[in-house]
This record gives sequence, structure tokens and C-alpha cells, in this order.
Amino acid sequence: MKQLIQNYKTGELGLFDVPAPICQENGALVQTTVSLVSAGTEKMLVDFAKKSMLAKAKDRPDLVKQVVDKMKKEGIKNTLEKVFTKLDTPIPLGYSLAGRVLEVGSSLSGYNVGDRVACGGAGYANHAEINYVPKNLMVKIPDGVDDVDASFVTVGAIALQGVRQTDPKLGEKVAVMGLGLLGQLTVQLLKANGCKVIGSDVDPDKIGLAKKLGADEACHASELIAKASEFTGGHGVDAVVITASTPSNQPIMDAADISRMRGRVVLVGMVGMDVPRNSYYKKELEIKLSMAYGPGRYDPEYEEKGIDYPYDLVRFTEQRNFESFLGLIQEGKIIPKELITHSYDFDDAIKAYDLIEGKIKEKYLGIVLNYKRDINLEDEKIVKRSEKPIKSDKINIGLIGAGNFTKSVILPNLQKVKGYELVGLCTATGVSAEGIGKKYDFKYITTDSDEVFKNKEINSVLVTTRHNDHASKVLKAIENDKHCFVEKPLCIYEEELEEIEKAYAGKTIVQVGFNRRFSPMIKKMKEKASGPIAVNYRVNAGIIPKDVWIQDRTIGGGRIIGEVCHFIDTCSCLTGSEVVSVYATTVRKDDQSIPDEDNVNIVLNYVNGSTATISYYAYGGGSMPKEYIELFGNGVSMQMNDFRELIIFSGGKKERIKKANQDKGFAAELEAFKLAVKNGKPAIKFDSIINTTRAAFKILESIRSGKVVLIDN
Repeated sequence: MKQLIQNYKTGELGLFDVPAPICQENGALVQTTVSLVSAGTEKMLVDFAKKSMLAKAKDRPDLVKQVVDKMKKEGIKNTLEKVFTKLDTPIPLGYSLAGRVLEVGSSLSGYNVGDRVACGGAGYANHAEINYVPKNLMVKIPDGVDDVDASFVTVGAIALQGVRQTDPKLGEKVAVMGLGLLGQLTVQLLKANGCKVIGSDVDPDKIGLAKKLGADEACHASELIAKASEFTGGHGVDAVVITASTPSNQPIMDAADISRMRGRVVLVGMVGMDVPRNSYYKKELEIKLSMAYGPGRYDPEYEEKGIDYPYDLVRFTEQRNFESFLGLIQEGKIIPKELITHSYDFDDAIKAYDLIEGKIKEKYLGIVLNYKRDINLEDEKIVKRSEKPIKSDKINIGLIGAGNFTKSVILPNLQKVKGYELVGLCTATGVSAEGIGKKYDFKYITTDSDEVFKNKEINSVLVTTRHNDHASKVLKAIENDKHCFVEKPLCIYEEELEEIEKAYAGKTIVQVGFNRRFSPMIKKMKEKASGPIAVNYRVNAGIIPKDVWIQDRTIGGGRIIGEVCHFIDTCSCLTGSEVVSVYATTVRKDDQSIPDEDNVNIVLNYVNGSTATISYYAYGGGSMPKEYIELFGNGVSMQMNDFRELIIFSGGKKERIKKANQDKGFAAELEAFKLAVKNGKPAIKFDSIINTTRAAFKILESIRSGKVVLIDN
């Protein structure tokens, strides 16, 4: 299928062949018939992507500070590699469309194949022939509403949410500042609500259109203060809705001037927000911001998982705003077609962007893209990129998952390690598959992992998806006799661990991404240590907010399962033994912004008499280096500071090793996996992987019970 994609680094824009998305359980696959180009929002994205690196940096000083801080911790070279990888990322465009259901998810009710639906949401309702859309981001299109009008659903919901925030009363006089798409729809919505409306803009054509669509008065922005005074008999408007898009602070200043005492000002568009205190103070003006399509926006529980808000407590969610907007079209209260100035076939979509970038010198407002190709879903699951021959003596890789970590760490290090052949790439979206497939010359790209497991050219699978997907992919690799490298953790439930343990027969290599044991400094420490040892491992982990996926027990497993397993493995590597018992306590706080278990003290006891303590803290100061290890044993003491410095105290001597950049062993672990596949000897014993994973689960059990928990090996 084809999708419109822009490169975030270069600004390059094009239509690309990408695999169709997979239908997940809480949504549907939708074949697009019409999509709306939101000229204001998408022009902003396109313009930003085409800026130079320096201009991007000036626009986002907050991100520049993050980069500088990262350089101090990880070194300049490592940081710049990650930054350039992040920038070299394709982004989908579009967020509002109409189409027909192609496939229904297993948990989705109320929809059938062939239903007409309107869909919204950046990252979901893309300019693409097929999209996966979660259930709360789509609604059925009512009879009497055609697909062209329905394609305005997202912009309509944004305007409707702005009106809801304004809380207009029948007969009130309301000003709308900015008469682009949002402004024109806002005018119509306010009229449908029984208000008197005055609009303003700098474009005479938009002023005329607003009058045609029902505005009682419309004028040039420079005349608004005088006209609003006439319009209200000198009292001032009851409310102002700012739908303009400008960095200028003028709209928010003018809004105060034209408002009555105790009036309301609602910001929907992006304008300067240096609020003039005296003007707002003397009139006791209420100022509100309107958040996109309505309640539910930016909430992954609502948008991704499909968990709705109670109808009686949140009457108008973003989905119910979609429904309301389409209902107003059906009643003839809103006429989106009146806003369309240009219509293009999807194959000519680039012309739409030439228009909004000014390459085509024509005025525009509403721009729609029409999709006409007949699609057979089965033909869209895989896209071949080359016919390069695959040699059986290579480590022929199928990569499943390509998030930020994979793009910035795994793939660059795969390139450094010779002997890998990149054959198949499976990602959650066709956008990332196309960009990465092209950059790293994969033979084919797909969104269906079965296309990797059943491919006979592939002998090894790399799994770097979200944590809840790891166990099933490892089991599939074992079932299909493929070697498997899986990023940590191995799994997120004990039941999954038992299933993997039973399924594994030793015929293939299974390696978890416990990279730290392969770092030069950890190797040096292990080489110098002997006999039972004591390890103190301090981790200044930093906060991950509760709403990030890794904190979701059903997706990321939480930080002990998802990250502390790293440090258990490192301690086990240094001791050369297996954990036999764990004891863990948390720092208990009144602040519940992060789980208590994110600040934890852990004691590990080993078969050979060694001990290790892991002090893992999320709430420390970010300027302190992340990882620090002390090791004591057999006349040797060592200190390792964040993989950039190692000090060894032995025989009355002190040896110091310093590195300009961190080396946490990422390249070395991939080299080790390659050798393991070739010679059949695992780089990490399978029993050790099982022991480390089980120890992580027992840490949670110890926290809950307050007791030492034994591990049955």
C-alpha cells in the first residue's frame, strides 16, 4: 500500500510503498476513501522538518539541554549517534479521514467489514491507503453524510471542543479570531448553538466566506476592536475563541480589549501567550485552553487500549465529539464542503503540499485527498525491497521491532559487527519499516511477524519489541528452530518463564540483551576477581512517569522486571554463580507519582557464597552518573563509574582505566551472539538467563511479603 511520509531530518516528502498495518484486538483496519489535509497543523510540521539543524535547535532549546546533559554522562560520540538516529526518522502525516472497515479486531464489537467510518488521531488516521484505528478514535458515519464531509471529523472535533470550553449561552455574542478551517467551523458551531458571532481575519476571502456561512459580522483583524464595540453596543463580547495561528501576542491582547467584564477567552489555535495581566485582571477575565479533540486525547488507556470514560461523568469524550460533529453535518447545521478549495487524487498528494508550502501560488483552505485504488489486504502485508541473494553461511537476521533503542543502539552496532545479513524487518507500522528498511538495506519489510518466522532464509531472529511481546516471540523462535536474541526482559510473567523453560530443548541459541556483562570494564572486573566476592551496585535510574508504557505491568512489566534484571545479570556474571535467595525493601514515600518499587534496595545471595546488593533509585539527582559498582574479594577492590572509569586496588597498587565514551557492551554482545550461533555454544548459559529472570520475579514477591524469598534452581 502507499503512504505519505516525511523524513524528520531532511524534510523529504514522498509517497512510499509500505506494508499494511496489522489489525489489533481493540480496533479495525480501515481502507481510506478521503483524507483531509489540515493545512495549518501539517504546514507547521512540514516547515519544521525542512529547517536546518541549527534552526531546529533554536526552536527547541529544551531538547538541546537534554542533549548536552547526555553528552556529559555518555560522551559526545555516543550522544551524537543517538541524536542523529532520532532525527533520521520518518513521520506519518495526516490525522483525519473517512473510509471503510476492512478487518475487525477480536475484541471490537459494533463494527462490521464494509461499515463506513470516520477516524481521527495523529499516528492513526494517516494519509495512507490502509490504517489501523483503535475503537475510541473512530465512529460510524451516519446516513446522509458523505465521506468527503466526514473526513473533516478531527478538525470538527477540535473546533467543537473549543466551543464546549467556551460554554456559550443562547443569544450570547462571541468573537472568533482567525477564520481558517478551525475558525470557519467554530463560526458554524456557535451559530448552531444560538449565538451571535463576529469573526476576524487578515484574508478578505475568509472574511467573505465566514459571512456566507452564517457569521453576523466579519472584519479585518485590524478593525476588530472597533467593530466588536459596535457589535455589542459598547459592552464587549461575552466570549472570545482564538483559532488563529501566529507567534504574535496580538490576539490575546485584542481578546482582552473586546471582552466584557467577566468574559471568557478560549485558546484553540497556537498564538503567543504572554497574557497582559492588567487587562485581564481589571475585567476578571476567565482564560482557558482547549485540548485538541476533547477528553481522552493523549491518554493511552483511552486511545490505545480503548478504555472509555463513564458516560455520566465525561459526557463528551473525543469519540463522542466525533459523533456530535457528524450529527450536526447530518442535520445540515455544518457544511464542511463549503470549506474545500482543492481536491487531489492520492497519487498526486505531493501537489497538496506544494500548495501549502507556496510552490503553487494559489489561495487554499480545505484540501482533501481522494483514494481510488482497489485493495486486496492479503497482497499488502509484505513489501520486497531487493532480490539480493542470501548466503546460508551468514547469520541471516529477521528483526522484529524497531523502536528508538533499536534504531539508536542495536542497528548501528549490528553494522559494526561483521557477519550479519539483514533479511527481514517487521515493525508495528509501515512508516518505520520503510525508513529503516531503506537505511539498512533489508531484503523485505513487513508488519506481520509470521512473515519472519516462516521465512526459510532466516536462521536467527532479533526481538526488540515492547516487553509484553517478548515471550510469545521467543516461543515462536524455538518452535521454528530459529536462534533468538531478545532484548531484556525475557518475559514479564512467571507463567511465561515456565513455558519458555519447558519449550527450550537446547537445539538453538536463546540470548537475552544483558549487554553489560560484555562491556570491557565488566570483563576486566571479572578477570581480576576470584572466589566468593561482594558486589555493591548503585543505580541512579531517574524517573519514568507512571503513564509511560514500561510502568504498565501488562506491557512493560514495571522497572524491576524490565530493567533491574540487567543489574542482576551483571552481578551474576561477576560472581560466576546463581542467585539462591533475594530480599528487597522499598523506600516508602507520600509522593505516589512513581511506584515505591522504583526506589528499592535488593540483597542477592549466591550458590558460591557471594553476595550482591543492588541499590536502585529513581528519585535521585539527574546530574549524578547512572551506574556505580564496587567489588571486594580475595585481596582486590574495584570501583567502576558509569562505564567510563575503572579503578583497581590490588597488591598495594592502584590502576586507573578511563574512557572518553561509554562502552556498555552493545557491540560485544552482538559479536558474542554471532559466535554462539556459529559454534553452538551460548554466550550466556540458558540456566543463568532463567535464574536472572526468576530472581527479578522473586524481588517483587519479597517486596510484597517483606521476607527473604528462596529460588529453586
